[in-house]
Amino acid sequence: MSEVKPAPQRPSVLSLNINSKSALYAAFMPHLRSGGIFIPTTRAYGIGDEVFMLLSLMDDPAKLPIAGTVVWITPPGAQNGRAQGIGVHFNNDESGQEARRKIEGLLGGVMQSTRPTHTL
Repeated sequence: MSEVKPAPQRPSVLSLNINSKSALYAAFMPHLRSGGIFIPTTRAYGIGDEVFMLLSLMDDPAKLPIAGTVVWITPPGAQNGRAQGIGVHFNNDESGQEARRKIEGLLGGVMQSTRPTHTL
């Protein structure tokens, strides 16, 4: 008899609209090798979970489809009133690289700021 393996879980799909440079700065995670973004959510995730994002940036009507992995979790009731959510490391593929380039281009000189973000 052959063993029945459970079907692999499909990544959940998250949609994120960022409409200001300050919100983008607070959500972007440049310290990750391929870049990443913080997504406010009350849904439970674990480190290593795969997610798929549709990211809208500022006035760009095109949504960026990006796959990634959960690398950060801010639980409910976190210190300093931080928003509950997850940090997602972009996959090192074409869509992840394009997202990082677009975000860094939009942020420009703000990248060197010492203002706090959602994660660090």
